[in-house]
Amino acid sequence: MSKGPTNTLWARIMHANLASIMPQVVATWCEQEGHEVKMICYTGLEDLSKELPQDVDLVFICSFTQASLLAYALSNYFRSNGAVTVLGGPHARCYPDDSVKYFDYVLGFTHKSTIMEVLDNCVPQGAVGTQLSERHQPSTLPGVAERWKFIEPTLKKAPFLKIVPMIGSLGCPYTCSFCIDSTVPYQTLNFETIKKDLRFLLTKFKRPLVVWHDPNFGIRFEENMDAIASVGPPKSFRFIAESSLSILTEEHLKGMQQNGFEAMLPGIESWYELGNKSRTSRMAGEEKLNRISEHVNMMFQYIPYVQTNFVLGLDSDAGKEPFELTKRFVDKVPAAFPGYSLLSAFGEAAPLNLEYQKANRVLPFPFHFLNNHLAMNIKPKNYEWIDFYDKVIDLTSYTFSGKAMYRRFTATKDFTSKWMNFMRAISSEGHGRIKFYKQVRKNLVEDRNFRKYFEGETKQLPLFYTNIIKKGLGIWWEWLPKGAVEHDQNAYLHKAPQKITGIVKQVMR
Repeated sequence: MSKGPTNTLWARIMHANLASIMPQVVATWCEQEGHEVKMICYTGLEDLSKELPQDVDLVFICSFTQASLLAYALSNYFRSNGAVTVLGGPHARCYPDDSVKYFDYVLGFTHKSTIMEVLDNCVPQGAVGTQLSERHQPSTLPGVAERWKFIEPTLKKAPFLKIVPMIGSLGCPYTCSFCIDSTVPYQTLNFETIKKDLRFLLTKFKRPLVVWHDPNFGIRFEENMDAIASVGPPKSFRFIAESSLSILTEEHLKGMQQNGFEAMLPGIESWYELGNKSRTSRMAGEEKLNRISEHVNMMFQYIPYVQTNFVLGLDSDAGKEPFELTKRFVDKVPAAFPGYSLLSAFGEAAPLNLEYQKANRVLPFPFHFLNNHLAMNIKPKNYEWIDFYDKVIDLTSYTFSGKAMYRRFTATKDFTSKWMNFMRAISSEGHGRIKFYKQVRKNLVEDRNFRKYFEGETKQLPLFYTNIIKKGLGIWWEWLPKGAVEHDQNAYLHKAPQKITGIVKQVMR
């Protein structure tokens, strides 16, 4: 959950609560096959030199792209001690060709049979690892009760909030071209397993707090609500979920309030496109702003915490209007917490990335910075870099100004929501980002080589970024394999059609 050692307030309170489900699943599958398993959720607070097991045969690492350099360093450490290493998770799906240089196995869609194949062939794979991927997501996963042995130690790291991860569906019916789930068919998991897991949690907590890891929760809305309602009296649970505004109608929100939903994260994304997620496909600009503002304000009658997600720098954005409309949204919906992401292309994650690579717009920013805000690795279509950062700084400063924070605080009724909004605003997500963006802008103005890197005129990484990586990795910088900081940002494009066909025939099942 962390790309290096950290001791921030956010990490201490929340990192353990953000743990992914799939590592728990893999640990469960391995144990079911008779293996001795140790699972570590790295939050950045642990001393990995003491936590990591020494006598180990096989190591699975699950990593987001922003933590992949740490994953590469850990793989190098374990391989030097004779272990076989396996990478899974988002980075393995987005950058498989880079990952195989540092791991014995790199897994895409993973079934239990995939894990068993690795367990049965636990041998080093040489200089270049082996890619394995199924054609689709698994149809079943071990539930909370089966994974509890691996969930409980992670939750013990969280000081007071204890959020249990669950999932009820995979893939998404929407086709947002920038999203990793846009080409993954939607499927529900077994509702009986969901009911069983919810009953199990009532034996562990007085009122369990559950976060749904579904890419888009509630597509089959009535079945989800019926499953929850069948387990216990109203509001037996507290739920957090990410869902589309098109699902969050007032009638649905009434049912969600009855069933204990306390936080929702809908995606607005843009004022000019992607309206199918919010029933505003024929609206744009101010008309869409007014409709969305009315909708989100209505949500607060039923849900105490709402984070609204935006993508900055989309090709449909031009001039100051997109940013000014978002500032007006902050004014019109003071209780909402706006989450801003800089447009980013994560390797093979989405079809649109191939178009960016064909247009030579993708920049080779190291993976360490690909977290949707430390770097925008796509050259914006309608902005010069300094102008773009001016507008991002202005919007972020406006959103987390004292006035906006005060209005957000007074407009929020729930104490936990007030506390969460304040903590996020004063952390690296709010004030920290403003400071970082201002430093980037300053470098763009004053450092010619820094600007050339952003323009794609050089691949020489500015020392500014190298120093951040060294500091972020700490002692693990020494274990980072040579060349791991760089990657081919156009690897997706460089895969010849015949090579792609060959890979599919070889490892896709």
